[in-house]
Amino acid sequence: MPIRVDLRDREPVDKALRRLKRLCSTEGIHSGFRAQKYYEKPSERRRRKEKERLKTIRLANRLRTTGI
Repeated sequence: MPIRVDLRDREPVDKALRRLKRLCSTEGIHSGFRAQKYYEKPSERRRRKEKERLKTIRLANRLRTTGI
């Protein structure tokens, strides 16, 4: 499904572009392009995914200990 951003009344184009970039980053589109740009060996992919998993665990632990 394509991402679509409609201009609101009297909205500057740069503000709509910012909304588009935010939508693309939340959908993971930009990282998908980056992943397809170069070949990534399966071992590197596993290493990267493990690193991302540990990062989210650390962030969750930090949020839990601070009580946010």
